[in-house]
Amino acid sequence: MPASSIDQFAATDSGAAFYAAYDSALSTWPDDTTTVEIESDYGTTHVNVCGPESGPPVVLLPGGGATSTVWFGNVTALSGQNRVYALDLMGDVGRSTAHGKPMKTVDDLRDWLKSVIDGLDLNSPSIIGHSYGAMIALDYALHNPDRVSRLILIDPNSCFAGMRMQYLVHALPILLRPNEKRERTFIEWETGGASLDEDWMSLLTLGAAHFPKSKTIVPKRPDRKKLAGFSVDTTVILAGRSKVHDSSRVAALIRASLPHAKTLILASATHHALPMVPAQELNAALCSALGR
Repeated sequence: MPASSIDQFAATDSGAAFYAAYDSALSTWPDDTTTVEIESDYGTTHVNVCGPESGPPVVLLPGGGATSTVWFGNVTALSGQNRVYALDLMGDVGRSTAHGKPMKTVDDLRDWLKSVIDGLDLNSPSIIGHSYGAMIALDYALHNPDRVSRLILIDPNSCFAGMRMQYLVHALPILLRPNEKRERTFIEWETGGASLDEDWMSLLTLGAAHFPKSKTIVPKRPDRKKLAGFSVDTTVILAGRSKVHDSSRVAALIRASLPHAKTLILASATHHALPMVPAQELNAALCSALGR
């Protein structure tokens, strides 16, 4: 989305409410949290950073529309020993601004992430991605295996299996005509009415209804041949109650196509409640996967 479109959005009541919700969600992050703006051919990427400067680098990629603030329940645990870099995805909801070369292809998406990691001067970070962020993370790692220390995918949709038709049918009204009520109703359906942070829910619903987004670039699901030679230390954490896909089936497909990967199912978790709920259980799994 061009900077001019974001400026226009920011000047509206919805824009003011969105950024207030963003800042409120971010205010719960550790006290040492700072922000960094990374310039690339595609625009300015907003990165929220915390943790010891000497700690191993960990890059966080959120799900679509969730923004980097969604990790508020995880950053304290992750940043105890790691230097955490949480990105607002280019072309998606958040504080990143596209004002350069348009991102039109998966190659562009991959090049954008590489340019951000290079701009942060990170040699071989661990990458954690949720949902759409997991799709981006897996695609990047498959093409840059020597640039990724560890890969952690949280309920990755369309990485190892397709999405349930029931989920797609429920999502269709939002895709056709998004508004705040439809987004909230959809999230409440998928999460079974889980109690989610209201500031973050406001951010999500306002972003879905009003934020000027670019067309979503979807990495192609890798085939088994592509996965066969993949050797990056990988952990996949699945949501047992996810309505996006059958987690048990996905786990079986991962064992068949990526046998070296560690797979864990969080029985009480749903797709859209992660990475917020259950935070304590997820944090233990994340820290274990990072070798801490």
